Amino acid sequence: MSEKLFSRCSTCGYLWKSRDHFLADPRIEMVGYQVQFDELLEGLFMFNHRCGTTLSLKVEIFRNLYNGSVFEECQKDEPGCSGMCIHRENLMPCPLHCECSFVREIIQIIKTWPKAGTPKVRSLPEL
Repeated sequence: MSEKLFSRCSTCGYLWKSRDHFLADPRIEMVGYQVQFDELLEGLFMFNHRCGTTLSLKVEIFRNLYNGSVFEECQKDEPGCSGMCIHRENLMPCPLHCECSFVREIIQIIKTWPKAGTPKVRSLPEL
């Protein structure tokens, strides 16, 4: 019986056993987001692997990383919208109360995920 894996690199064949293993890999860097306005969970997060390939994974896989509010209306055609979602490389949080903004919150969680081998920082007691 084969063990279920999270993802496999199509270029070098590296295997990630779980989502946490993938996100903690220092050889993985999030580089983009391709929105799917009709079904936001079908959008794609793009990650570069150090071997040179780009992996695209559905937003749905990462949905449960975010537990906050999800707004009901899309603001993409409103005057205050800067169009962040249509620029793949723009990974900044969205300031609007937009249906799409929860995806941008997931992006922030992924971007700040602790990488394996990175020293943990702790606060020192105040004097």
